Amino acid sequence: MPSLSCHNLLDLAAADEVPLPSPTPLRLPRVMSVASPASPTSPSPPAPPRRVIVSHRLPLCAAPDPASPFGFSFSVDADTVAYQLRSGLPANAPVLHIGTLPPAATEAASDELSNYLVTNFSCLPVYLPSNLHRRFYHGFCKHYLWPLLHYLLPLTPSSLGGLPFDRTLYHSFLSANRAFADRLTEVLSPDEDLVWIHDYHLLALPTFLRKRFPRAKVGFFLHSPFPSSEIFRTIPVREDLVRALLNADLVGFHTFDYARHFLSACSRLLGLDYQSKRGYIGIEYYGRTVTVKILPVGIDMGQLRSVVSAPETGEVVRRVADAYKGRRLMVGVDDVDLFKGIGLKFLAMEQLLVEHPELRGRAVLVQIANPARSEGRDVQGVQDEARAISARVNARFGSPGYTPVVLIDGPVTAHEKAAYYAAAECCVLNAVRDGLNRIPYIYTVCRQEGDDAPKRSVIVLSEFVGCSPSLSGAIRVNPWSVESVAEAMNAALRMSEAEQRLRHEKHYKYVSTHDVAYWARSFDQDLQRACKDHFSRRHWGIGFGMSFKVVALGPNFRRLSVEHIVPSYRRTDNRLILLDYDGTVMPENSIDKTPSSEVISVLNRFCEDPKNRVFIVSGRGKDELSKWFAPCEKLGIAAEHGYFTRWSKDAPWETSGLAVDFVWKKAAEPVMQLYTEATDGSYIEQKESAIVWHHHEADPDFGSCQAKELLDHLENVLANEPVVVKRGQHIVEVKPQGISKGVVVESLLSSMVKTGKPPDFVLCIGDDRSDEDMFESIVCPSNSSVKLPATSEVFACTVGKKPSMAKYYLDDTVDVIKMLQGLANAPSQRPRPAVQLRVSFEGLL
Repeated sequence: MPSLSCHNLLDLAAADEVPLPSPTPLRLPRVMSVASPASPTSPSPPAPPRRVIVSHRLPLCAAPDPASPFGFSFSVDADTVAYQLRSGLPANAPVLHIGTLPPAATEAASDELSNYLVTNFSCLPVYLPSNLHRRFYHGFCKHYLWPLLHYLLPLTPSSLGGLPFDRTLYHSFLSANRAFADRLTEVLSPDEDLVWIHDYHLLALPTFLRKRFPRAKVGFFLHSPFPSSEIFRTIPVREDLVRALLNADLVGFHTFDYARHFLSACSRLLGLDYQSKRGYIGIEYYGRTVTVKILPVGIDMGQLRSVVSAPETGEVVRRVADAYKGRRLMVGVDDVDLFKGIGLKFLAMEQLLVEHPELRGRAVLVQIANPARSEGRDVQGVQDEARAISARVNARFGSPGYTPVVLIDGPVTAHEKAAYYAAAECCVLNAVRDGLNRIPYIYTVCRQEGDDAPKRSVIVLSEFVGCSPSLSGAIRVNPWSVESVAEAMNAALRMSEAEQRLRHEKHYKYVSTHDVAYWARSFDQDLQRACKDHFSRRHWGIGFGMSFKVVALGPNFRRLSVEHIVPSYRRTDNRLILLDYDGTVMPENSIDKTPSSEVISVLNRFCEDPKNRVFIVSGRGKDELSKWFAPCEKLGIAAEHGYFTRWSKDAPWETSGLAVDFVWKKAAEPVMQLYTEATDGSYIEQKESAIVWHHHEADPDFGSCQAKELLDHLENVLANEPVVVKRGQHIVEVKPQGISKGVVVESLLSSMVKTGKPPDFVLCIGDDRSDEDMFESIVCPSNSSVKLPATSEVFACTVGKKPSMAKYYLDDTVDVIKMLQGLANAPSQRPRPAVQLRVSFEGLL
């Protein structure tokens, strides 16, 4: 059922914000497919699921057209990734694009236009009021979120154009994302459609979508960088954005660095760990596995080849070659924004001519400046700086017929760009930070395709650009070092043709095989794989506003209620109750670990019933547990994962019976001490049977890394010792072989069976990995050495909704205590007094 809990949050937006329009819902089919005639002999295969591509802008161009009823004529924008990716999707799969109209046509919104665009272009527009769109796109996205994702903190907004966080702009961002969700709701068939969301403008959309359709198949690809967690954590709504990404089934990034930063943010903000299995990275999030994919976007080879081979391109190539005959031509193509490093590139060109006078009059840098995608003083500042530096360099080194820096402002056609790529022997990309940037890919293809193509090239590439890892033959530079960039330019111009050809061949092989179709196909396949278990699980929505999340549980996994367990409790006579301590009856984040009077009271009530055997099964030491539970005289305790056991306060402690020599501790402790000294916030806990290294107070990333290293180190040092080295939740523990909570539970069951009182009721509650051994012992009798009676009532319950061997769950320690109190207050079912009945009948006779 769709939850509406988020709407209250969104109503907090600024009072002057224009309300969202409420157009008549479109009568569109939820699954669009082409009808085919039925065949009586061979049924046609089912149509593949529809792909719904959601991006900020629709892949359309709009041009004024007075003859059109809408005032504009529309055409496909083949340069957009959202359109190019269709080449990698199944040919017979329906595709629907959802996004806003091109900027020129935003005022043409109408239901008639929507139907026209759906019919002719498979594009469904989202209509945002102009004020809302301005605050959403130019306000929050382009002047707060986009600079921050590129590592620019809003410290000096007056000079750099970045805005500090504004809550009302954030609400506009949420309102716009909600409008996209509203549009999706009109047409989405959540059980069949695959939804692919693109880029940071729609970061909140997975949460809105998941709230309405818990089983929706949602992929998200971030085309911008994901900054280091130190930068990302400065966002006041950082948890909202991370949770929104985790509401997708598949999250894609261009590079491992971006994915690593996202995983670090998940760890530091939400305490989530990831696992890598068979090449896939997965984050366990409330029973769902969110897959993280790393693959950069490629180029559309077919489209680019058609441009390169076009007659118009050949003509422009000849003009460019004639204009720069005898020159050493370098080219750069960049958008006008703060991060493209155009000014730094011009300074490097100046330095090149200073240090290498022989290149004066010969080396030329042609810089094509694409129109800016946003507005503001920052854009104007970049333009002014580029013009000033280029004018200075040209005045200093230029001469009649020679201009060292050629700055081309304004729109340049695809044919003209391809001509400059084909004519330039070096491409210089100097961005200080960029998500991917496909310019080097395009340059490589333009130098390869065509009859007269030289089939050799050199790329000078910033190491802070997303395409850098995939172009191993490029000359990588630090764009902030003007001298280094100048030297790289010189190396490129002096490189032999043979080396240029080798580097070019390496790049072309990668670019031609990892095109946009390959990227789209790979993402589409992984999205289907990530969603394959949707219908084998039950889904619940929990949380309010942007904290909303979906819990996915197995079909037989349900909440343990007092009403469900009390009937079994009442009708049984030999009960075994097993309780973990930390995280089960004591909250994990509690500083004082002493049990509360409430816990002591409920345990004593259980112990007073002669039909009950109650045990605390914990990894803590026996002395600590004995002191804490001294008021519970009849309570049994299994300490140190069952190495020590006693049946009551007056009973002696029993050991596991294993012949254990603890000499291994002398080898393990120095190793742990070494890692403790090197890891701030870690410490060693000494137990009688084990030794534990804790790192929950250390830096999450460093502590986890050190724990992995310590685990390997200890396994090597203790390879010939009768011990087990295990990694748990923020711990690394060394303990004797054959010691576990599962083993002690089997021992307790065996003792009860030997006394002729096998348990007919077992309640086992725990919260972490070590408790799974207990669950396995009682839930999987085939794996246990002790067989419970077939009529036994077994309740294995984990704390928290997560994958588990248990079949029941409780939300938290508060839930556990309430359930135990309800169970303790339930009287046992007493048999009717048969003697009194007999006497009554005798009286009647």
